[in-house]
Amino acid sequence: MTIMVPQLGTKRILDFLIANTLTLKLYSNNVTPADTDIAASYTETTGGGYASKSLTQANWTVLVANPSSATYNTVQTWTFTGAVGGTGIVYGYYVIDSGGNLIFSERFATSVTPANGTVINVTPAITADNA
Repeated sequence: MTIMVPQLGTKRILDFLIANTLTLKLYSNNVTPADTDIAASYTETTGGGYASKSLTQANWTVLVANPSSATYNTVQTWTFTGAVGGTGIVYGYYVIDSGGNLIFSERFATSVTPANGTVINVTPAITADNA
């Protein structure tokens, strides 16, 4: 038998997921997100004025629908002051919980090579399909 999670159940799962403070990080290794990834699969960007961002529960909006979604209310912006370390390239972002566990990740459609004044904007969102 297949488990059915109703729309309200999906909302509660998303509420539970965002109840912890999550941390948004950019990554600089050339990896495409996969089902078996862990936080250590990603190399956090360093240098160039970069710092990770804290995502608090109060700033998420959870929509009950099919699919249900949780979207962060404010765009997270990094304005770089120079080149970044490592590969010098930002490939995407990943989100971890307070225990350091990988929650989700996304590779940018086009990688970014930050220089002084480069801006990267991310609006984190999670979608959970009820089907």
